[in-house]
Amino acid sequence: MTREEFKQLTEQGPVILDGATGTNLQKAGMPVGVCPEKWILEHSDVLVKLQERYVEAGTNILFAPTFTANRIKLEEYGLADELVAMNRELVALSKRAAAGKALVAGDLTMTGRQLYPIGEMMFEELVTVYREQAKVLFEAGVDLFVVETMMSLQECRAAVLAIREVCELPIMVSLTYNEDGRTLYGTDPVTAVVTLQSLGADAVGLNCSTGPEAMLPLVAQMQKYATVPILAKPNAGMPELVDGVTVYRTTPEEFAAVGAELIKAGAAIIGGCCGTTPEHIAALTRAVRGMQVREPLAKSRRILTSERKHVEITLDGNFMVIGERINPTGKKKLQAELREGSLNLVREMALAQEENGARILDVNMGMNGIDEKEMMLRTIYEVTSTVDTPLCIDSSYVDVIEEALRIYPGRALINSISLESEKIEQLLPIAKKYGAMFILLPLSDTGLPKDCEEKHAIIRKILARAEKIGLGKENVVVDGLVATVGANPNAALECFATFSYCKNELELPTVCGLSNISFGLPERTYVNTAFLTMAIANGLTMAIANPSQELLMNAAFASDMLLNKAESDVRYIERMNFLSEKYAGMERVLVPAGSAGVVQGKSGAGSNAASGGATQAGAGGDAGAESVTQSGADVKKSPVYEAVLKGNKNIIVEEAKKLVETGVEPDAVINEHLIPAINEVGELFDKQKYFLPQLIASANAMKLAIEYVEPLLKREDMEEKATIIVATVEGDIHDIGKNLVVLMLKNYGYRVLDLGKDVPAELIVDTAVREKAKVIGLSALMTTTMMRMKEVVDLVKERGCDSKVVIGGAAITESFSDEIGADGYSKDAADCVKLVARLLEEN
Repeated sequence: MTREEFKQLTEQGPVILDGATGTNLQKAGMPVGVCPEKWILEHSDVLVKLQERYVEAGTNILFAPTFTANRIKLEEYGLADELVAMNRELVALSKRAAAGKALVAGDLTMTGRQLYPIGEMMFEELVTVYREQAKVLFEAGVDLFVVETMMSLQECRAAVLAIREVCELPIMVSLTYNEDGRTLYGTDPVTAVVTLQSLGADAVGLNCSTGPEAMLPLVAQMQKYATVPILAKPNAGMPELVDGVTVYRTTPEEFAAVGAELIKAGAAIIGGCCGTTPEHIAALTRAVRGMQVREPLAKSRRILTSERKHVEITLDGNFMVIGERINPTGKKKLQAELREGSLNLVREMALAQEENGARILDVNMGMNGIDEKEMMLRTIYEVTSTVDTPLCIDSSYVDVIEEALRIYPGRALINSISLESEKIEQLLPIAKKYGAMFILLPLSDTGLPKDCEEKHAIIRKILARAEKIGLGKENVVVDGLVATVGANPNAALECFATFSYCKNELELPTVCGLSNISFGLPERTYVNTAFLTMAIANGLTMAIANPSQELLMNAAFASDMLLNKAESDVRYIERMNFLSEKYAGMERVLVPAGSAGVVQGKSGAGSNAASGGATQAGAGGDAGAESVTQSGADVKKSPVYEAVLKGNKNIIVEEAKKLVETGVEPDAVINEHLIPAINEVGELFDKQKYFLPQLIASANAMKLAIEYVEPLLKREDMEEKATIIVATVEGDIHDIGKNLVVLMLKNYGYRVLDLGKDVPAELIVDTAVREKAKVIGLSALMTTTMMRMKEVVDLVKERGCDSKVVIGGAAITESFSDEIGADGYSKDAADCVKLVARLLEEN
């Protein structure tokens, strides 16, 4: 099936997917804990009959049962060497069941291993794992691919890239969302759909984890931004315990009724996940037959993303700043740190720029004495782990830009692509492959344009070249190409003409690096600020600048308000309130504009030496920056506290040593610095200001400090805390959440025994009795393994074990905890710490 044929199929009316496989196979006798793919091959008739019933019920696309048949998962059963044969045979079974009446999708899912920097698995290794399976599935004759039940946007990217490097078959991608409307890693539906459709997915959606009603608002969110069809594959409600058996209460008729609502909300592809049966799919088919599906957007909206945030660029929206600080040009301290391999200052710059209002961060590692590509990749990992702000990738070298885009967990902005032959021929296809937007730099092989007419002609030529390979103007931001007014008195006027031309005639957003306009002049801040306010009035969309320059930033907020842009008055007031709170108890001092200079060259957006741009101390430089001096007591938290709060494991041990060396007792380091910091992290996580990556980073940083401090504790200061047993239940091989719970509990001083994953009830309870554990913590991700938790609870009571049992996992609810007789339910690791403390206090 071609991608165009898939598109046409989805336009004809709702496309019906199959229903659950795992829960139905378990009903047919598949034991928990076995390799599902192996069991299916040994009981092929069970699978074929189930899928034949789905086809009879109206299914248009069957999912081949290759869900976990990747090398990493098969290795856990000692079956990695059988990967090729198993995938081929599994596809053959589905094709037999389809009998030409339905399409067969090769099915990929997560591997269970976490990607760096949270885990140890490198991105390219994961691409290789997916590519290996995708190649076999393609050769086995699948009609299309589905990447489903995903929790990590970055893992989705790896799968899509892997498939695209094998073939051009259609790809559907489906993530699973929590009750808060985000994935486990903090990705919202809009960010997911924008990132994946830009990367080349042919349909994006959601499956599992919730019933159909909970999917309605998420589908509606996606529909507003989707240029591809939306997929919805909900469970038959949430699992409940009835007479010791896990059941799904949503009837086929109830499921079908909400399925029709999902089509109205924007879904074009629909099926069922856990708990659904051929009867559910038959009822769904009847309910949606003949319904019209909503057409996806004809053109994409201009949106950049990180893994946890999206930023839209609009022609009439509020002015935005691209933070320019992460650039070693003109910054001796940053250069020195980078040569030493340290990224501490990079982290600080990223955090400060995000706090000060930058909506996007430019990242440039161009300097002598380092491996630029290696440092760029390290910086991408560091910055994306530190802040949520989308990134602008800035380099002179095509290979550096490509490698950065490959590992970037979102949709980035390239700075920049000019008409220079070498750059445009290589970079446009790269932008297309990785779904990036790009800054159009109006330079050609002959250098700078001599006037506005030539500049505008170059802009049109680059747009035409991009359009030829499928990159419409919604992927483009134009650099105004700022020259210095000291050398060209018309420099500002020419820029204004370009901003106006792009906005009003080409309907394109614009960007510029501000500082070139004032090069060589005294008191440059005033020139830069005046230029900025006039540029905004002439249509400038954003600028690469230093967001800590308050005169500049405040002028931008005021300009938006005077131009009556949407909600600009509220934004201006919020900005002033932010500054008031920021400087409470401090005296603000305006530092006069200095002589922070620019090495004048061909002007690019910001400091892009890459595209023949200016080499400078950052767009806007450091001229005229404001500083603060404290009056009164030090209002900052300790560096150890801040290191935990920001997840900075690079400095935390050194800072803990400093505290101890200044006379702070080791137990005070833990109780007055580390514990309060991780408590605040937990509060931020509860408020959805932090997500899983930040929680893990903070917990890992604290772990390093604890490991340093603990040996220094005096015996009388070493409180003997409770022993806790933690395990993923038998049959379940997922341990991401469980590992974080272990880490958090250890950081709070508990003696934690981690029994791993796929642990039998007998081993859990035997260990709890032997070790006199006060609490047993159980994790299960899959609905098919939830009942193993009840086995542990029952065995605890049978043995007379006095351990409290707490449970958690993606499909677990408080009502399920009550039903099986557990002592408590926690929704996440931070909540588990509170639950354990409460239970121990009660005990």
